[in-house]
Amino acid sequence: MVRNMVGTLVDVGRGKLTEKDIQKILKSRDRKKAGMTAPAYGLVLKKVMY
Repeated sequence: MVRNMVGTLVDVGRGKLTEKDIQKILKSRDRKKAGMTAPAYGLVLKKVMY
């Protein structure tokens, strides 16, 4: 899921998606509507908070 979120945020940075698009994607709970899946290398989990 994190890789999908990162890929989608990359699309926001490139101007392909807006904040409202992100809200719609999250509400739909459908990963197919999200952006590309980011590659696994380079992604590091630093901290988890509940």
